[in-house]
Amino acid sequence: MSEQNKALFRQFIDGMNAHDLSVIDQVIDPSFVNHDPMPGQDAGIQGLKYMMAMFYSAFPDLTVTLEQIVAEGDLVVGRVVTAGTQSGVFMGIPGSDKKISLPEMHMIRVENGKAVEYWGVVDSGLMMQQLGVIPED
Repeated sequence: MSEQNKALFRQFIDGMNAHDLSVIDQVIDPSFVNHDPMPGQDAGIQGLKYMMAMFYSAFPDLTVTLEQIVAEGDLVVGRVVTAGTQSGVFMGIPGSDKKISLPEMHMIRVENGKAVEYWGVVDSGLMMQQLGVIPED
């Protein structure tokens, strides 16, 4: 089961790298709950679709590199680096052509072959520094 759950996580990452929103319907259950939504983001599957579309629009070269993956039981944790160049509007921030590179941790719970819950750790402050919105310390 752990290997199948890892494959599901990888499938989502591959879809993100292809900027393919249809992967969400393939790997995410309609009852999905995001326990760490971005400000203003709905915690369900529609919020995830909206957030990913916003990222793809603002960072057309967005890539996610899977650095490490661990699975136990129905949980999968992935350590990733998300990188891209902001050429479009992102959360009201005009395109800047600045690059981001963000280490992140993502955990999903899998049930019946689909992700039903999500928890994540993303350093939003680092992203805002890299975009020039807040000063670097």
